[in-house]
Order: sequence, then structure tokens, then C-alpha cells
Amino acid sequence: MLTKLEQAQQAWGGTHNAIDHWLEERQELIVDYCKLEGLPPFQKTAALPSKDELQAFCQILIDYLSTGHFEVYDQIVSQCAENSAKSLSLAQKIQPKIVLTTEALVEFNDKYGDGNQDDDTLIKSLDNDMSKVGELLEQRFELEDQLLYALATYHREVVDAE
Repeated sequence: MLTKLEQAQQAWGGTHNAIDHWLEERQELIVDYCKLEGLPPFQKTAALPSKDELQAFCQILIDYLSTGHFEVYDQIVSQCAENSAKSLSLAQKIQPKIVLTTEALVEFNDKYGDGNQDDDTLIKSLDNDMSKVGELLEQRFELEDQLLYALATYHREVVDAE
């Protein structure tokens, strides 16, 4: 995930302040996910994350989802509409797929974000739920990168044609 983030930052960083902020939030989300899961460079521990750690992760997750939906996607889609019908069509195909990941990630937040779950709930389902979150984030980042690629690629085609 971090390697793909670096590629996204190199490809689209500096093109727009909202995209830069969004990619920074993505980095924070990935780092926190890796910490909770004990993925390198972090150590895996036998202990479950604390409720506070889960709540902090959920807050970052919701912030990231919100930034995408309320700040970045609309700007990208409107820019795609200005660039070309091909660009807009691709953006309109990608966005509903992103929404599906949002729904599943919000369910995770609803389950763990309020800190009201008991330890038995954590023990029984957290590992499986965190694995699903990792898969959803990977899928979402790929779709978001496709959206950014559509904007950049078709924008170049329009500029080159002029």
C-alpha cells in the first residue's frame, strides 16, 4: 500500500491542494492501519489494539472517506467533464465502485468507532474485520488512482489536441 501511495504522490502530488491533502490523509490512514495490524515496519503483538487506538483509526478512516467524497471526487468528476466525454464516462464508472467500499468501511466504523464494543466482540471479530478493511482499502486506493489517472490522461489528450 505504501509503495502505491508513493507512486500516486509522485504522479499527482502538487497538481492540486485538495489532492495533496487527500494523499497525505491516505498516508496517515495506511500508517495507522499498519500499526494496528503489526505490519512492517511495526511489530505484531499478541495484544489486541486498545479501544482508544481503534477509535483513533476509525476517526482517520472517516476523515479520509469524507475528504474523498466531499472534497476530491466532485472536483475530479467536474474536471473530467470539462476535459472530455471519455474522461467523464470513465469517472462515472469508477465512482459507484468507490461508494461500495465506503459503505463497507463505514460499517467497520459503526462497529468499532464508538468504543462501546466489549472485549469478547474484539477477540471474536477484529482480526477478520481488519483483514477485510485492508482488502477494501487496497481496492479503494486502486479505484481512486484510476480516477486520478483518468483525469490526468484525458486532460493531457485535450491539451495535446489544442
